[in-house]
Amino acid sequence: MRILLTGGAGYIGSHTLLELLKKGHDLCVTETFANSSPEALRRVEALAGRSFRVETADVCDTARMTDILRDFRPEAVVHFAGLKAVGEGEAEPLRYYATNVGGTVSLLSAMDAAGCRKVVFSSSATVYGDPAYLPYDESHPLAPTSVYGRSKRMAEQVITDWARATPGASGVLLRYFNPVGAHESGQIGEDPQGIPNNLMPFIAQVAVGRREKLGIFGEDYDTRDGTGERDYLHVTDLARAHIAALSYSPAPGQAEAFNIGTGAGITVREMLTAFSKACGRDLPFEVLPRRPGDLPAYYADPAKARRLLNWQADLGLTEICETTWKWQSQNPTGYRS
Repeated sequence: MRILLTGGAGYIGSHTLLELLKKGHDLCVTETFANSSPEALRRVEALAGRSFRVETADVCDTARMTDILRDFRPEAVVHFAGLKAVGEGEAEPLRYYATNVGGTVSLLSAMDAAGCRKVVFSSSATVYGDPAYLPYDESHPLAPTSVYGRSKRMAEQVITDWARATPGASGVLLRYFNPVGAHESGQIGEDPQGIPNNLMPFIAQVAVGRREKLGIFGEDYDTRDGTGERDYLHVTDLARAHIAALSYSPAPGQAEAFNIGTGAGITVREMLTAFSKACGRDLPFEVLPRRPGDLPAYYADPAKARRLLNWQADLGLTEICETTWKWQSQNPTGYRS
């Protein structure tokens, strides 16, 4: 299959690119490299032993995207390109809506011009907002509480309306939870810019000496050990979910949503303990007050993905920590190492 990946040099995009290349697909990546590195693509090519096309292009540039799609003629598009920092979204809402929503409109317009009718959208569980019940299933109310979450929800709606109005079009919306881990080779992994916003890259940077200690925000939640509990998903499992979505055919004129998660939570203390074991030493931490807006726990009901996509998460906490430590120890400053 000929597949175009927007944002294919990013954390999730690069792992999905590698898995698709291993399956023998023909790939074209579009990237601005604003929040990613060309080194990631060089390493993917070396790991896969195969080349692929790379185009420097902003997904918001409809004319440029149209030219690329018309020339490459993809049978499907996997849409990763976007902004994803929750705090940054609150400070810069117009930028987030322009990129995440406007970029999706631009991409679909280019797909129309090139006659491409299938898109897999890398969405987010943030579209659900505060849980009315747990685990989240796909019927849970959609009430995102952040600009980032609302931009993802709006992009989902744009794709849904496009599929309904465009003959032969369909979309698959993957609502994933907390991607973590790295490729088993240690050659590609998560490389956040600045201070990490998420737990796993922060722990990894503490382990490699880039950060002094981990801050645990609250230890009095109603969870197994009092710390926050989240559904952490290995990035390789998430990559394979995108591949499964490419093989799925929604009903004509529909965009169908799937939860991509493990269905179980891991607490902050459990993650810290497992990572300490992976790196061979106890990692320093301090307990801090709760952060406003943090939830005690959230996790997915992935039954629909198991049933219809024939997908499930296979890699657990041990693999998450071991692959992350392999990546971070081999690349202490990420792709700049």
